[in-house]
Amino acid sequence: MREARPAAGGGRLPNPRLTGLGTGLFCLAAMFLLGWLDQLLFGASPTVYGVLFLPVCVLTALWVRDGDVLTAPVVVPIAFTVGLLPVAEGGGGLLGRLMGLVTGLATQAGWLYTGTLAAGVIVLVRRVRWVRRRRRRS
Repeated sequence: MREARPAAGGGRLPNPRLTGLGTGLFCLAAMFLLGWLDQLLFGASPTVYGVLFLPVCVLTALWVRDGDVLTAPVVVPIAFTVGLLPVAEGGGGLLGRLMGLVTGLATQAGWLYTGTLAAGVIVLVRRVRWVRRRRRRS
């Protein structure tokens, strides 16, 4: 784990470096927890869930290790789907829940694409910088 960066107010901001698996677990757990909280506090508002998804995408892309950086854009859409389970409206039974999940994915695709794109851009910038640093060393 890297040392924390100094913040503007004198405190320290966390700067963890997670493995690919750790990044996936963080993102999945965060989105499921946020989906559950959205269900509990806001009555399963898909817009609130989408807004909460964006910072998780950014943190996932920033906190993954340099060597595993390409896993972030893969994990983010999976975590969106897992977190959508408590938010998705569904009738009784498994088929009703599945239909609610598919409907939620279709109607909230804008949030999903935006978060995945944000994670992808951050990851690409980090990867280019990492490759340049490695080339300068050798």
